[in-house]
Amino acid sequence: MSDWQQYARTLGDKARCAARVLATVTGAQKRVWLEHAADQLVVRAGEIVAENSKDLARAPEYGLSSAAVDRLTLSRPRVEGMAAALREVLLLPDPVGQVLDGEIRPNGLSVSRIRVPLGVVFFIYESRPNVTVDAAALCVKSGNAVILRGGKEALHSNLALYRVLSDSLAAVGLPADAVQLVNTADREVVGELLKLSDKIDVTIPRGGKSLIERVAAEARMPVIKHFDGVCHVYVDASADVEMAVGILRNSKCQRPGVCNAAECVLVHREIADRFWAVAGPMLKGENVEVRGCPETVRRFPSARAATEADYRTEYLDLVLSAKVVDSLEAAMQHIEEYGSHHTESIVTNSQSATERFLAAVDSAAVIVNASTRFNDGGELGLGAEIGISTDKFHARGPCGLRELTSYKWIVRGSGQVRE
Repeated sequence: MSDWQQYARTLGDKARCAARVLATVTGAQKRVWLEHAADQLVVRAGEIVAENSKDLARAPEYGLSSAAVDRLTLSRPRVEGMAAALREVLLLPDPVGQVLDGEIRPNGLSVSRIRVPLGVVFFIYESRPNVTVDAAALCVKSGNAVILRGGKEALHSNLALYRVLSDSLAAVGLPADAVQLVNTADREVVGELLKLSDKIDVTIPRGGKSLIERVAAEARMPVIKHFDGVCHVYVDASADVEMAVGILRNSKCQRPGVCNAAECVLVHREIADRFWAVAGPMLKGENVEVRGCPETVRRFPSARAATEADYRTEYLDLVLSAKVVDSLEAAMQHIEEYGSHHTESIVTNSQSATERFLAAVDSAAVIVNASTRFNDGGELGLGAEIGISTDKFHARGPCGLRELTSYKWIVRGSGQVRE
């Protein structure tokens, strides 16, 4: 067994032991830890910021953009923001032990289903150190042990945060190994962990497409993932133009680098002239590059001709593909062919178009007369999330506390035997 194999298996063994303990602790105990950890983040903010400075010093050798450096940077106010996020998780309902349904069978057996933790989560992510704290909080609150593997560009920051979280677990009497961090940037360790189906119950990758593809190809346990966020706004023939333009501006321009930002606008032919008369100047003012079909370019000459690849691209930038369509059905066909089953929005005043779109579009979130940016755990009432899944099993859309649980059957009898 190689050193990396041994290291990975040791992490898995410790996490499995911790998960067995966490499955039995009370919600009150987990709340005590979250409060203690929040306090300690503030107390040890200086230590965390000092370690973060080591990562910032190496940022140029990793070729990080200014936006990436900003995401990596920790200051005392940002650390205090992490502490506030822990306190928000503390206030969320604990899903563990929740009774989903139950009945008394004719033979007197009491049968019910209750929420239980998944067990051990392997969470792989990139860039932002605050994700270390968010993921640990969500996993432990839902009764799961977690093995964290952040990006190499944030290794010192993540280690500092991990030490605070682990020390805090031990201080309140919970297993310190409930949260572990892979302490090396070597990619071989990830491969070894992805083989440990006997130790790890689920892997959650959060990052670029190449990371997701690698994890999906190598993992021997279930994976909760999303590949792309090719999200659409469809402007129906009956839409209010001002509303549609406002929704498109928010969907595309508020934060273009996130997975729930719109990447394509589809416009019904009957409203296309009026829509582009208003949307064109807005998009130009927001410095959005439009890549459109010939009908779009005719109405908005600043647009460049779109290629087939443009309609499949998650730009994560101020770039928007566009197409004029003949019908609702044509819009839905385009979404089915080019979309990624993440988030789609329809802007319409037609009830029949609304119901048809909601029933026929197969995405994690389907939105009526509102921005695609609302496909987010906090906005949908889940609180914090560990990611947004475009899978159908076992979780879909924002993955919060409930999505980090499964269920088991509880059967209570008084001597019954099966005949």
